[in-house]
Amino acid sequence: MNKYVEVNDLQLIFGKGKKLEKAKELQKAGSSNEEIREKTGCAVGVRHVNFNVKKGELFVIVGLSGSGKSSLIRCFNLLNRPTFGQIKIDGIDIMELNKKDLLEFRRNNISMVFQSFGLLNHRTVLRNVEYGLEVKKIDPIMRTEKALESIEVVGLKGWEEYYPYQLSGGMKQRVGLARAITTEPDILLMDEPYGALDPLIRRDMQNELLNLEDYIDKTIIFITHDMNEAFKLGDRIALMKDGEIVQLGRPKDFFENPADDYVKDFIADVDKTQVLRAKQIMDDLPFVLKESDSRTEARDMLKKYNLDYAYVVDDFSKYVGYITLKKLTDSRVHIIKELVLNDIKTFYRQEFIKDLIPLLGDTDYEVPIVDSQNRLKGTVCKESLLSSLI
Repeated sequence: MNKYVEVNDLQLIFGKGKKLEKAKELQKAGSSNEEIREKTGCAVGVRHVNFNVKKGELFVIVGLSGSGKSSLIRCFNLLNRPTFGQIKIDGIDIMELNKKDLLEFRRNNISMVFQSFGLLNHRTVLRNVEYGLEVKKIDPIMRTEKALESIEVVGLKGWEEYYPYQLSGGMKQRVGLARAITTEPDILLMDEPYGALDPLIRRDMQNELLNLEDYIDKTIIFITHDMNEAFKLGDRIALMKDGEIVQLGRPKDFFENPADDYVKDFIADVDKTQVLRAKQIMDDLPFVLKESDSRTEARDMLKKYNLDYAYVVDDFSKYVGYITLKKLTDSRVHIIKELVLNDIKTFYRQEFIKDLIPLLGDTDYEVPIVDSQNRLKGTVCKESLLSSLI
């Protein structure tokens, strides 16, 4: 697994002075959250949390109020400084950064979108979106160009000179999102960004994020209290309770192997046929071939993995087709481009899995799953689809 974000035994206790030191001792001794609070007055926000996030993944942390999810997400930019544990981003332990490096990290590597929008009311949409670049002292012409690009990406072209009070809740959230992506951060933190929106607007914003995901290529950590929203958006999900992760996995894992009764109750009202998408059940590929690869190298790769066929992409990871071991063995061409077949239909990764059924019924191969730019992301086989629907 590509461990872009690593969280190791993370713990967070809210408190000060001697009471905090006592709470730390009790935490190490294994006292419960309630015992720590009763004996010290300190509150445990996060307890023994471990997980990894892949680069480019939309990772959702879900839980009820008081579960610790918002306390946890604020640890990633050290708005909450963990009491114990480690957070590594691209191999760097951010808790070891000095003040200067931490400031640079916050400016250049990570952005946050809040539920309350956090817009500056005296600034227009354009100037709100420009703000992060202004702080970084980017040339005014360049920052305006970048801000205009982000405004168009989130669907607000034509609203550049309006003020926040003139916008709907959904539009304000789009401004907040545009501001966050304009600085081109590696990681986007989203703390219940749609919690204050009406249901219809919330649904539109969820779909907007899914569409946007294909273009911004960011690692997104998303907080919500709504399991339906978590399943709709997340590549993987961490369910929290009392500061701890109760279960972590892909959405289908929660249906197939719920960890305990709490998980079963939490997902009881989720209609998986309406929320599960191809990206959430697809399998990773052991490897992909490039159309410029040599025939002998491609043949040897298929034999190594004991496969009868493999998928082929171009230099930009866009899906081209597939190639069979038989063709590679029988042919004498040097480059495999001439041998590629393209009679398998692809499926967009954000589409619902119920619409995969006809495609899988018409082929003996796995269905290639692509993003909106036709980049190959994974595959779905009949077994995976059936197990996710049962």
